[in-house]
Amino acid sequence: MRKLLTITALAAAWLLASSFTVHLMGDSTMAEKDLKGGTNPERGWGMMFQNFLDGDVRVANYAKNGLSTKSCIDKGIWDKVFAAVRPGDYVFIQFGHNDSKDSDTTRYAAPFGAYQDNLRRFIDGTREKGGTPVLLTPVARRWFKEGGLDRNCHGDYPAAMKQVAREKGVILLDMTTPTLDWLESIGDEASRAYYMISTGKDDNTHTVACGARKITELVCDRIREQLPEIAQHLRYYHIVVSPDGHGDYMTVQEAVNAIPDYSHQEITEVLIRKGIYREQVSIPHTKFRVHFKGEDAETTVLTYDKYAKQLWPGRDFNVGTSGSASIYIHASYITFEDLTFENSAGEGKEIGQAVAVFTDGDFLFFKGCRFLGNQDTLYTYGRFGKFGGIKRNYFKDCYIEGTTDFIFGTSIAYFEDCTIHSKKNSYVTAASTLQGQKYGYVFRNCTLTAAPGIDKCYLGRPWGAYAKTVFIGCHLGEHIVADGWHDWEKEGKPDTKKNSYYAEYGNDGPGARGPRVKWSHALTAKQAAEYSFEKVMYQAEDGIVWNPYDNR
Repeated sequence: MRKLLTITALAAAWLLASSFTVHLMGDSTMAEKDLKGGTNPERGWGMMFQNFLDGDVRVANYAKNGLSTKSCIDKGIWDKVFAAVRPGDYVFIQFGHNDSKDSDTTRYAAPFGAYQDNLRRFIDGTREKGGTPVLLTPVARRWFKEGGLDRNCHGDYPAAMKQVAREKGVILLDMTTPTLDWLESIGDEASRAYYMISTGKDDNTHTVACGARKITELVCDRIREQLPEIAQHLRYYHIVVSPDGHGDYMTVQEAVNAIPDYSHQEITEVLIRKGIYREQVSIPHTKFRVHFKGEDAETTVLTYDKYAKQLWPGRDFNVGTSGSASIYIHASYITFEDLTFENSAGEGKEIGQAVAVFTDGDFLFFKGCRFLGNQDTLYTYGRFGKFGGIKRNYFKDCYIEGTTDFIFGTSIAYFEDCTIHSKKNSYVTAASTLQGQKYGYVFRNCTLTAAPGIDKCYLGRPWGAYAKTVFIGCHLGEHIVADGWHDWEKEGKPDTKKNSYYAEYGNDGPGARGPRVKWSHALTAKQAAEYSFEKVMYQAEDGIVWNPYDNR
């Protein structure tokens, strides 16, 4: 036991040592902004920086609008940073915009005088606490004049900072030069879109979201060149969604709209920060080859509350099942990871069906996702009719819950290592596999669970007469009835016993006992081998061998 505790303590110490904080000290170009009400477009690059770092690095942003080296000390902000620094941390120090305001005695610090003294104080204090100070010259102002860009927008301050860096042996990230070069390369007109002047304000200093992202990218370029210990923690997403304004967009639909159309090679990487996104999302067929990555499945939730019995606004007919989804996925080659999809409409006769996810694309991969709802949670819509084309879905390490027919539809769908949770005595699946299609639903190594008191659930019933569903190597809870399957034969849908195909192989648990209905099938080992991922997903008509981990 003592040895185990020692190993655990060492592991904890290693984890602590491998993680660190980057403390940001600077002015408005780096600062957090007041985004209450969601109408302020201004962003400091420090708001974006966390999006470019992995989970081992935390960003603490102390930058403030109007701050100079002098006011940073006088207002006690430096004291807060000094108290927070731990061994192994970094302090990024970027000042110059406000130190130059010689008419303001609360902020002015002469470049080769008080400004340098204040920088030395920050450097010495950071080192005293076991941290690493890093100086950053101020980012450029967007000052275009008749003769072009004014490259002397910060006077002597960048040179004064560089002198201190040499004197103290401190790493300096020159941000003035690359931001000037970037502005000059794109010119006066194009650069407007990155700054607050694009919103109608006479402001060529402060950036909107795309400008803050660009500056962050330039900062990261310098980090790669000069700070390898931080560079190994850098990551890149083309688009970041954050409900609190610390990303490119605040809603998922805005991010979807910004994805390039018809991207034939590059996969667009989209990070969705944790939060509750109350919006109906639609991914059109033009937005293919995208990887949506949630920050954490438990806390990154896409939710909406439409339901089948609801009337369309201004119309006298119901939304219906297909119109009730929280997210519509019409595009192909889309990956979703660590996300929760929810229909929050509730359950009951007045609600009816309420879809969380509607899939209508091919090669859709869901990894570590959660699907929350009641009746008809997951609608693998697939092709509608014979001209729609094959649609393949793969669910890995997912959690799917619901009441009645909560996994249903036409697509070929492969569920591996998933948890399937019944919330009501009813039916788990309702496949509507098209006639002549070899595969429908395949569940491999899944676990079927139920809410307390639920004790009479069927593995499936045929929504369409030719439904195909197979469970292989799954653990079936005691809520699964001995019959296993229901025929759902009724007027207009005869011969489902003869035409549908329901089979099992190697299942265990109390729900696997049987005896099953006579018209279901017990597979042999040879037959079960035909249900590998590769065989189910390969279709001779297109000949594509799908690698979901490189989903392009």
